Amino acid sequence: MRHLRLNQRHEARKRNPNMRLLRIATLAALAMVPIIEAAKAGDGPEFWNCGELWQQRNQIYKDQGYCFRTARAIRAFGNGGCRYDEINDVPLSANQRRDVAEIQRYERMRGCPR
Repeated sequence: MRHLRLNQRHEARKRNPNMRLLRIATLAALAMVPIIEAAKAGDGPEFWNCGELWQQRNQIYKDQGYCFRTARAIRAFGNGGCRYDEINDVPLSANQRRDVAEIQRYERMRGCPR
């Protein structure tokens, strides 16, 4: 009985040789869904526009107590509770420094205003 089922499958494949290709293409397409969804989500600086890059970079400084000087930053973040007038005095962790550097790299690549 088992042998008969295997033969039937083999015969079906011979009648439609594209079926295997269709299965492979379908599986490949399904494997791409998480990658495409992640790209659509825009979860990283490579997907952010200039305004979002500026917001994220300055949020890191705000969270660490930087006192903003520009009207735009003061409007967006305020200076309540700020402790550091000089940006180089703001105590950033290694991860925060890496994040700021990465954001600045994308800002330069996009030609964002400073």
